[in-house]
Amino acid sequence: MDADKNLLIASGIFHPEAGGPATYLYELLPELLRRGWNIRALAFGDAPQAAAAYPYPLTRIPRTSLPVRTLTYARAARPLLAWADVVYLHTLGLPLYGDHHAPRIVKIVGDLAWERAVRKGWIAPTTDIDAFQTARSGLQADLGKAARAREARGMDGVIVPSEYLKRMVIGWGVDEKRIRVIYNALPPETESITLTQGEARARLTLPDAPIFLTVGRLLPWKGVDHLISALVNVPEARLVVAGDGDILPALQAQAERLKLADRVLFLGRVSREQMPLYMRAADYVVLYSGYEGLSHTLLESLLVGTPVIASDKGGNPEVVTHGGNGLLVPYVDVDALTESLRTALTPGTRDQLAANSSAGMERFNFGRMVEATDHALKAI
Repeated sequence: MDADKNLLIASGIFHPEAGGPATYLYELLPELLRRGWNIRALAFGDAPQAAAAYPYPLTRIPRTSLPVRTLTYARAARPLLAWADVVYLHTLGLPLYGDHHAPRIVKIVGDLAWERAVRKGWIAPTTDIDAFQTARSGLQADLGKAARAREARGMDGVIVPSEYLKRMVIGWGVDEKRIRVIYNALPPETESITLTQGEARARLTLPDAPIFLTVGRLLPWKGVDHLISALVNVPEARLVVAGDGDILPALQAQAERLKLADRVLFLGRVSREQMPLYMRAADYVVLYSGYEGLSHTLLESLLVGTPVIASDKGGNPEVVTHGGNGLLVPYVDVDALTESLRTALTPGTRDQLAANSSAGMERFNFGRMVEATDHALKAI
């Protein structure tokens, strides 16, 4: 590839906002610059008070009213589309109208139609994402499904972070030959934790008791409510919840109602710098979610040597080997979850699983991810 190829990055969110796409782009783009791409980025969001300096131009479109921000994004995109040799999108549904000479490749990490239908109340928040793919879900939700499938089919290429998502996107009618599975990965400079579990707990002033940690945005399909329910019958354990979101008050009320307020600690949002320390302090990181494309949380936990307990949904089985580096649990099955928490606390189980925490992690190598992404963009 010539050194002057122009790459437009179009995203809905960007660093330092929370979320997988924001983190992914922040870590990936400097590596693509080193491989000869000229990069310009466009995203929604207000400039943070302490604006980071990026080695490429970034345009942020403030999140005003929907019509205004959509129009502003579209206007900002037009000259960038004419400039670009390749457009790399990080969500479907972006208002990119104008010169279409540049091929477009999109990274799909979830089903935008399902998320929107849940957010708008068109379907129940507990609707299974896999069942949603083929079920009749009402006029508005079905129109959303048709629109996202049509847009995905119009792309020149699709990148997904798991075989699970590849199967889902094929179900939208996208040609399998245009889909590449490139596993997510953590950068090699991700801070390693040298503290022991006990030292990490002491630094965080956590109790000397079995600790399950769950991490992420608090949304209905994340399964934190099921985890709280399961905790009732695991009386020796504590649950630490790291994250915030719309259902935080409901989860706090649930813990109060079940008389678990002294055993469930809600931390709110935890900084990226602190998260490895909390993971190191925990006995297990638990991700009992109804949907995950490919979870950074699971990778981060295994990287610091803490085994995981995860639902058998989405891309989780591509990371977690049951009885190897963690435990997989049927979803939704609170009884099975309760039994898995109990099994996890039996003598010797944690040590055995922790000893295998690095097994298979070579698949999630950062250099391999960068190289595969660069190759995909050049090939398009």
